[in-house]
Amino acid sequence: MSQASQPLVGIVLGSESDLPLMTKGVELLKKFGVEVEVQLSSAHRAPEMTARYAREAEGRGIRVLIGAAGFANHLAGALAAHTSLPVIGVPLNTSPLQGLDSLLSTVQMPGGVPVATVSIGEAGAVNAAILAVQILATGDPRLRQAVQQYKQEMAEKIARRSEEIRNRS
Repeated sequence: MSQASQPLVGIVLGSESDLPLMTKGVELLKKFGVEVEVQLSSAHRAPEMTARYAREAEGRGIRVLIGAAGFANHLAGALAAHTSLPVIGVPLNTSPLQGLDSLLSTVQMPGGVPVATVSIGEAGAVNAAILAVQILATGDPRLRQAVQQYKQEMAEKIARRSEEIRNRS
């Protein structure tokens, strides 16, 4: 499943320490053949850099942005404020509040500045990757087929595990 070498998804991390939590999402995008670029920025510590990245992303061929950060995560919202691209926010559980602050900061956007928000932490990284692929798949039959196959494989895995559990009882 190889797509063009042009990155289609931009992942912006609020801190270098966020990268380990986002690794599974990056790997999943690559498994689908979707090129990714990863950028370190911060809505609070480098606001102009964040705004510039969001403004320039579409011109570089990026079609979906993912903003991942912990603490009072305003990163995805800051990205969304400066682009018309779809933005997915991943709240990370790196704060003493275990990501609740990040979740609320990401999901509570004012009308007109949407951010699709996924679950907290590593599961959110995976869900953001799948959602990004689903967005891209609206215009790519190959990706649509790959998503359908991925979901079928998940269902088959659950059915196998269920059978194994029944056989142990």
